[in-house]
Amino acid sequence: MSKKKKKNNKKKSFKGFKDIKKITVTKGEKTLLIDNPTDYQLIGMGAQGAVFKLSEDKCVKIYPDPLKAKMEQDALKAGKDLDFFPEVYETGENYIIMEYFNAPNLKEYLKNSTYLPETITRKLLDILSALKKANFTMIDAPLRHIFVLENEELKVIDHVNSFKRQHPVPLKLLRDLNIILLKEAFLDQVKEMEPKMYKEWDNYYNKNKMDYKNIDVSSGGSGSAVKVDSAISQTLVGKGHQGAVYRISEDKCVKIYPKKDHAKKEQDVLLGNQNLSFIPEVMETGDNYVVMEYLLGPDLNSFLKKQSELTEDVTRRLLDILIAQKESGFKLIDAPLRHVFVTSKGFKMVDHVYSYTRDQYRPIELFQNLHERNFLEAFLEQTKEMEPKLYKEWTKEPIPLEEEEETKVEDNKKKKGKKSKKKENIKTSKKTKGKGKNKNKRKKSINKVKKDKKFKDKYFSYELNE
Repeated sequence: MSKKKKKNNKKKSFKGFKDIKKITVTKGEKTLLIDNPTDYQLIGMGAQGAVFKLSEDKCVKIYPDPLKAKMEQDALKAGKDLDFFPEVYETGENYIIMEYFNAPNLKEYLKNSTYLPETITRKLLDILSALKKANFTMIDAPLRHIFVLENEELKVIDHVNSFKRQHPVPLKLLRDLNIILLKEAFLDQVKEMEPKMYKEWDNYYNKNKMDYKNIDVSSGGSGSAVKVDSAISQTLVGKGHQGAVYRISEDKCVKIYPKKDHAKKEQDVLLGNQNLSFIPEVMETGDNYVVMEYLLGPDLNSFLKKQSELTEDVTRRLLDILIAQKESGFKLIDAPLRHVFVTSKGFKMVDHVYSYTRDQYRPIELFQNLHERNFLEAFLEQTKEMEPKLYKEWTKEPIPLEEEEETKVEDNKKKKGKKSKKKENIKTSKKTKGKGKNKNKRKKSINKVKKDKKFKDKYFSYELNE
């Protein structure tokens, strides 16, 4: 594709946009942190940068890492003659002022569509061919990065990794089309329009099929996650103490265990409960692996971070999982937020190695997780309404959250410059002098708990008065 000649406005003064330098974007622990004292609207944010609207046809992308800014600047410069690239007006050490597209992205454009227009497929193939011809290594783009302008003209944004990632086939594009049930239609059209390209993609997938039966996953030792072979090209979804999970296709993943007894324990739970809606579908098992459905969607911990309140629907779904566990003979009754996934088929839960072997009658880790998200009080109140018997069973003894609260109290003391731990211990000792040892320990714990206003006299020393 060749870029049509545009008006030479790259030398236009951007004095009116000088205050963009007042905006700061920094890398947080899990997301970008933004300080925006200007009136420019935040319109997008990803892993590498945040985008602000400057005018009806211009925007600025600001990066926390100047290296990422340089990577995208180089990619945009290399693609300046490609008509699906945005026009660049100005660059700086940590920003790029570029063309703004007031249009839906392709994911929005195709939403609820039952068919894929051949004109869109043709233009997507032209884009992929042009990227390859221009020697980009990432011959790919997710649907959310492709914008549909008038007359179905396509524009592609976010080129930070264009020369870094190796995507000889459109892995993200195919993944996204599969989610909206248009992947097969797309591939049928590709096979008809570009049979050579279709064959190249097919050969790539066949060549890169994962031989999971012979992959070595070793134990990481006490308290550590398992160790995996870094040379494996397949996407590592995650790893924990019992195994590593790789994505092997659009809708499948494989969990590989260093210990065969762990594999056997989880297989027994998964295969014995395929009728339960929250259990992932199992396709294949072996001595040290399980092939199961890939859960497309965020884990519940990530999902709840973006919520201002805990809805009754979430509580009901969690209760359904916990009740089904008990009725199905699980000994470990729990649903840690990181193990529950929000999918189009409802809530799904992973990691069931100890479900039949570890005794725990109430969801302690779920309580801890919800407390960290400030949703425990709402969860228990909703449970009291929905499942009063279960609520009584769970709250007849204190919920063991003291350890976490003690840590928070001590951290707050350090930050505020309060008395040293030694003086605090002396003070506590004087208050409790002459009392029994066990009673003394209990009072210390309760005193610490009472410093948390939200839970004063409530869930840490929870006793039923009804």
